[in-house]
Amino acid sequence: MAFDIKNKENRILVVLFIGVLMGALDISIVSPALPAIKSYFQVDTRILIWVFNAYLLSFLIGTPFMAKLSDRSGRKKIYLLNIILFGIGSLISSFAFNFETLLIGRVIQGFGAGGIFPVASAFIGDTIAPERRGSAFGIIGTVFGLAFIIGPLLAGVILTFSWRWLFLINIPIILALIVLSIMILPKTKPDKTAKFDYKGMIVLAVALSLLAYGLNSVDINNFLGNINAILVIIALSIGTIMLIILYYIEKKVEDPIILLNLFSSRQFFLTMILALGIGAVQAGIIFVPTLAILAFQLGISFASFTLLPLVVTTVIGAPLFGYVLDRKGSKFVITIATIILIIGLIMISLSAENLIIFLLSGLIIGFGLSGVLGAPLRYIVLNEAPMKYSAAAQGILSINTSFGQIIGAAILGAIISSQGSQISGYSISYAFLAVISLIMLLLTLRLKSRDEELKSLDNR
Repeated sequence: MAFDIKNKENRILVVLFIGVLMGALDISIVSPALPAIKSYFQVDTRILIWVFNAYLLSFLIGTPFMAKLSDRSGRKKIYLLNIILFGIGSLISSFAFNFETLLIGRVIQGFGAGGIFPVASAFIGDTIAPERRGSAFGIIGTVFGLAFIIGPLLAGVILTFSWRWLFLINIPIILALIVLSIMILPKTKPDKTAKFDYKGMIVLAVALSLLAYGLNSVDINNFLGNINAILVIIALSIGTIMLIILYYIEKKVEDPIILLNLFSSRQFFLTMILALGIGAVQAGIIFVPTLAILAFQLGISFASFTLLPLVVTTVIGAPLFGYVLDRKGSKFVITIATIILIIGLIMISLSAENLIIFLLSGLIIGFGLSGVLGAPLRYIVLNEAPMKYSAAAQGILSINTSFGQIIGAAILGAIISSQGSQISGYSISYAFLAVISLIMLLLTLRLKSRDEELKSLDNR
């Protein structure tokens, strides 16, 4: 779509794009700083990983909470709250006097960032014309690819001064974003007709935290002999029980955090299953550089560049598929993109002896992911959920995708470990993801056609 900054919808998109990019950057930009942070605070590598985990866990918890608040208190107010929380977390992280303070800052950052993406998605539904929403989601969908490219490069420059500037540099961006949000973002009518579901939110937060901890802590190589095995089993068991309790809580409350009635829609239910599968495929991306090192004896620093073909086609493909989405519908886009994804995954599973095929498979996987990740799924959820619950519905989608990543990483790690971390383990893993994608393709055939989607949109 032609981009005119004078157009009100486009100005809104710019504000949303900057906010989402800021939250995404704070994942990729921190990675190069880990050695400097480890040296400064003199912490063990196992403790250091909590710089990521603290952010991701609070992000996961913040997503449903902020999404629900957005539906109840208005998009603009909560979007601003998310940005301000992100800024407070950035300040605390940049001036941290010990490692614990840094983690507190990261928790606050993640909690604020968790609400930015679902609220931005709901804003698109509220303010962007239906015939342009696919393109809008496509533009927002380029954010994570751009963050992966810009983050490490920006970190390399900033780290010549101090790792603290990685967080401090957010402050002027946040101040500008607050001003732009106040000036440009429209107010939306909040819905406060029912009491906030605090009980459901607390149970959900505990369940997500325990399940995420348990899945991330599984030691496949020595599970029974690991002293942490009991803690993992307890965490997974209690987390599962809490989900069952959550189900009964949500059935009774008037305005639940998790809108169970949405799952009665075949379209919505299938979308949530697809989100889990897509998350699992995303988890497979993190193993690409390691496979490159094993298969082609590349250096550690150079191996990370093998992700660039994947990232580049993701950035290019997201707006392109968004454009097609407006014209052909979500079923068409997801079907084509999933077929492309299957081809790429099969290629990478067979590419251990050919660097050209390996890099080409990255291009194809990135292009396929750009068509299934974000735009079409968020488009479906936007169409299926009542407008007053659109942010909460987007939050459910984000949770499913995140848990797909966590489950996928655990399963792939198990497959790779079972093969002694040899090339065969990675080949089997990507073949497994190709099978998951094939199942996704079969599920996609059950989605609504373009005409049915338009009819649902008219009936909202």
